[in-house]
Parts: sequence; C-alpha cells; structure tokens
Amino acid sequence: MAIIEVKLPATIDEILEAYGLGGQMSDWGMIQTGHINRTYIISLNNGEKRLLQKINTNVFKKPLELMDNVVRVTDFLRERIAEEGGDPTRETLKVFFTQDGKNCYTDSQGGYWRFYNFVDNAFSYNSIENDDLFFRAGAAFGKFQSQLADFPGETLFETIPDFHHTYKRFLNLKASAEKNAANRRSEVEEELKFAYDREDDTKIVVDLIEKGEIPVRVTHNDTKLNNIMFDSKTKNPVCVVDLDTVMPGSALYDFGDAIRFGASTAAEDEKDLSKVSMDLNLYEKYVKGYLSTAGKSLTEKEIEFLPFSAKLLTFECGMRFLTDYLDGDVYFGTAYPEHNLDRCHTQFKLVADMEQKFEEMKRITAEAYKNI
Repeated sequence: MAIIEVKLPATIDEILEAYGLGGQMSDWGMIQTGHINRTYIISLNNGEKRLLQKINTNVFKKPLELMDNVVRVTDFLRERIAEEGGDPTRETLKVFFTQDGKNCYTDSQGGYWRFYNFVDNAFSYNSIENDDLFFRAGAAFGKFQSQLADFPGETLFETIPDFHHTYKRFLNLKASAEKNAANRRSEVEEELKFAYDREDDTKIVVDLIEKGEIPVRVTHNDTKLNNIMFDSKTKNPVCVVDLDTVMPGSALYDFGDAIRFGASTAAEDEKDLSKVSMDLNLYEKYVKGYLSTAGKSLTEKEIEFLPFSAKLLTFECGMRFLTDYLDGDVYFGTAYPEHNLDRCHTQFKLVADMEQKFEEMKRITAEAYKNI
C-alpha cells in the first residue's frame, strides 16, 4: 500500500473535533491507490489507526444514502461474522460515528468525510499473479454474498440508478448513436451492429429480476481483486472493502463483472485483439472459489445463469465504452482520442470469445456446483 506525505485537508481540525479526536492525531499519510475518494491513514496517540476518507460527491450524488447503505450492510456483516466465530473487528469495515451521532461529517467547506477502521497487517493485490489467487478472490466475494444472503437487498438505496440495467444501457447506446454528438458514428458502424445483434441478451437478467425468478440481493458492484484485503502472513482473504457501490441487484452482476475483469488475458485497453481472450482455467478457478462459499446460498436459477452473466457484464461494459466514445468521451477518462474505442474492442472481443466457449463454461459451472 503506497503512502506519500501530502497536505492534510484544510478542515482537518474540525473533522477530528467532530469525531472527538481533537489533539489525538500523532501521524498521518495518504493512500495512493484508489481513484475516486481521497483517503488518509490517521494514527492516534493510543496507537490506533483509522482511515479517513473524503467522499467524492461528483461521483456519488447522494452521500447520505450511500453511507446509510454502508452502515446497514457492515452492521449486518459484523453480526454474521460473530455468529460464525470470526473476527468482526477485522473481517468487515466499521463506520465510526461523529459525537452527535452521524455516520459522516459535513465540513465547513461542504465536504463529506467518514472514518473507517484500519485493517492492519493486510494488503491488496492489483493483478492476478496466479490462478490460486483468483480462486481465493472468488471465495472472498462468494463469502461476502453468502453472509448477506438474508439481508433484504431491496431495502437498500440505489445510489447509482440503473447501474447494471443492461437493457437501459443498450437504449442509451442507441440514443447516443442517433444523436452522434461527437460526429463519430461513421467510424463505429461495425461495433454498433455487434451490439444491436445482441439486444435480446440485454433484457434477460433484468426480466428475471422483474418476474421474481431470481432474488434481489445485496451486490458489491465493484468486484475487482484490489477490493479484497489479504492477510499479510497467511495470504488468505480477510475483508471485502470499497462498499460505496453496495446496492440492490443480482448476485449475477458481481460474478459476471469479476470474470470480465479477472479472467481476461489482456489489459482493458489492449490494441492487439489477438491477445484478448477469456482464460477458461481462470474462469474455472474463480467459479470453484465462488461456489465453495456462496453456492449453497444461491438458487439453481442463479447458478444456471452464472456463465451468461460473465458475457452480459462484459457486453455491458463494452456498450458503455462505445456510448462514451460516441458522446465525445465525457464519462471515462481517456489518454488518447481512440481510448474508449479500444476499450470497447477488447470487451466485444471477450464477448465473442465467451460465446465460443460458452458450453464449456456451462459444463465447468455445473461440475463445480455439483461438488460443493
């Protein structure tokens, strides 16, 4: 975890005072990883460390609803972890409240700040170093899902509306193609045909949810490897972090996005598409890890659609990149003019590869489920 010395926020004294920590800070640093929120490590005179974060309200427009979700989910997790004989002070985040009982503090400049516990003697990985690591990642996110299986997911706030509503993502793409704001449509007719040919796919999971054929669950919605803390000694998963996008949704969303991100053989913006494919070995490792912890808490219908979810979430991401390219790169940060188009190409190549391997993905999933 990279820490650099930078300036503390101008309002640090009032923030600490709001949490009853005035005069108690002995040291501090800033965590470099993470691109959304600003995060500091605050060391106290008693030796305790805490994470101080400024919530990015440009991304999260309703920070109070976001914090309500985080508090409710982490409170539930602590109870469940304690019931299972685990360590609730280490295996989930804890939100500290201000002296007047609020789960975050609004400073004099309008910034929203929160304090979390610091998970000591733990670290995160930024890349899949071996297939066993991906197995452990699957087990970590599967355990997160399993522990929250009895939580009424539909009672959470939807802090980013329609985040994984794939059919609406498709309609957004069509609207952007018709508007052609950046005058780029003529460059992407082939990509648009690829997307339009798969319109029916975008309705499948949302229809299953609306018909009640699969349950609404608590979903993490950012199941990247670096959102798991691993124990420094055992290298086993300790805690799932970055809960800002915890919302109601489908377990399929978290599973599918983890495969999209973790089982690809190339970077998200790889220009040489011959390097881009979905690694079946990594898929199998993640499925086995995920089902080893989550399998008994999922319905048979959810199990059936796990392979499809990998394709669907990859397709959704590709549509989002293509939409942003058509809009003139207004959402995703880009390093060069064709960056979003290159990202779209890698996602669509993964979709096509998954379609070729789909029967094998189904076989692997069924075999893993049978053996839990």
